[in-house]
Amino acid sequence: MSLNLSKEAVDPKQVPSKTLRTGAKIPVVGLGTFGSDCYPGEEVAAAVKDAIALGYRHIDCASIYGNEHLIGPVLREAIKSGVKREELWITSKLWNDKHAEKDVGPSCEKSLKDLQLDYLDLYLIHWPFPNSHAKGVSVSSRDKNAKAYIHENYMKTWRQLEKLVERGLVKNIGTSNMTIPKLKLLLRDAKIKPSCGEMELHPHLQQAELYDFVVKAGIIPIGYSPIGSPKRPERDKTPADTVDIEDPVIVKIAERLKVHPAVVCVKWGVQRGEVVIPFSVNRSKYLSNLKAVLSAPLTNEEMKEIADIDKNCRLIKGQVFLWKEGQTWEDLWDLDGKITPP
Repeated sequence: MSLNLSKEAVDPKQVPSKTLRTGAKIPVVGLGTFGSDCYPGEEVAAAVKDAIALGYRHIDCASIYGNEHLIGPVLREAIKSGVKREELWITSKLWNDKHAEKDVGPSCEKSLKDLQLDYLDLYLIHWPFPNSHAKGVSVSSRDKNAKAYIHENYMKTWRQLEKLVERGLVKNIGTSNMTIPKLKLLLRDAKIKPSCGEMELHPHLQQAELYDFVVKAGIIPIGYSPIGSPKRPERDKTPADTVDIEDPVIVKIAERLKVHPAVVCVKWGVQRGEVVIPFSVNRSKYLSNLKAVLSAPLTNEEMKEIADIDKNCRLIKGQVFLWKEGQTWEDLWDLDGKITPP
């Protein structure tokens, strides 16, 4: 593998980045690797290999995706072939069943071993709940040991992430799927503040209040499902869901630019100020997502038009993480500004 493997390759130095509170720079477009519900891990790893050859330097991983051991050899090969480790940005995440203090370090070490790396650029707590589920379960499935968010317990987990930073195994730590009331408590109590926060962000779920909160707190927002997650697990789909890439505003802009509507969603997210991590194993799609940030920006009018199509349509609802009977997925997201009690 070399940087010039393909004539289509983007110069990674031309890809913009965001600067974290630590001074580290994260590329604004990364390749997501959550495809385990639809694609074999080998296919995802092959996409990572090709994406790096095409100029990607940001790869978003997680232990629960079940493919880090396949991505690791790809990263090792890339580094052996001339891509400097410090040019790569590799994220991984702590899964819900590893929140116990004794499990955090070993889980991170396993991800490092699987990814064949000495350190991670970013390590996130994947969900704030210690509630797990088996692969492919239905929407009604529940962890028999499921618990509500308990801040004291979350902080015990966070302290272990801070220790990973102190050990040099992780450069930055952050959150995923958090809410404002939970983040307020974390920011109050953390010794090492979160550098990044992953959250679902796309034109039909703009989460303006949460977005503004994290930006003001010095946390870089990372938007997952930035094109509306058409390949999300079936359990997360409901009849009321909308489709971003079919929205007339998005389609109109795509027609002007002569691009796929997904590219408009990527451009909007980056131009708004977030980092985006779309997933695809289709070469033309992940290449166009990377090239999206190097072409002419959307107009101010177009940005305003997209701001006006927010439908508050959450696609990754997380029902399997609920902890007691009679709850709905809204209980996970503290919609009234208060943490849902146990």
